[in-house]
Amino acid sequence: MSMIDLKMYNVKEKLIYENPLSCEEDIKDFILEGSAAYSFPQGRLRLENAISASEGQKANYVLWCPEDFPADCYIEWEFLPIKEPGLCILFFSAKGRNGEDLFDPSLAPRTGEYPLYHSGDINAFHVSYFRRKEEDERSFHTCNLRKSYGFHLVAQGGDPIPSVADVKEPYIVSLLKHKNEVRFFVNGLETFHFIDDGKTYGPLLEGGKIGFRQLAPLIAEYANLKVYEIEDL
Repeated sequence: MSMIDLKMYNVKEKLIYENPLSCEEDIKDFILEGSAAYSFPQGRLRLENAISASEGQKANYVLWCPEDFPADCYIEWEFLPIKEPGLCILFFSAKGRNGEDLFDPSLAPRTGEYPLYHSGDINAFHVSYFRRKEEDERSFHTCNLRKSYGFHLVAQGGDPIPSVADVKEPYIVSLLKHKNEVRFFVNGLETFHFIDDGKTYGPLLEGGKIGFRQLAPLIAEYANLKVYEIEDL
């Protein structure tokens, strides 16, 4: 069962994907773009850069779940930051700009550099959270939702996750995409709500793939990824 009582949003959920992310076997079909090191020291997937952060965008990466998920879905996972600075991103509803599968060979190769994901061959939403990169991001923590193609900041809200020194246990991070609405939560607290008119920032995005991105030199752990299909009550 999902952490959020989704009935308050007049929807019901059906679990369609579950992955504990607890060992290498759990991610054997995942697809890594860019260079990253992964391990499972606490029975959770730990991600960190394999290239020095001094290399800039070349040190960043995306780890994609290979499954395609429906347009209306609820995504939930556990997140534990280990080392700052950096930031995390979840891509969702990711497809080629003409509806191609995300890994269609006709699309340009992607190697972790950010512009390839927001202004390249794909459409996607992406939410950035645990933003601890620039000085202003460390002093005023936000979660940002962007819609691509393009670098459109469409929603923003406060990020309740503290800095690493004050983290005691994993946080449950979740996202609800239903029709033309996107909601983002941390431990059940809604941080933003976006209503897409399907015009201002391009047409409504449908189903597609999800992926985890980290900005070097952040180290973080992930566990218990769940995806639910959403239907109206």
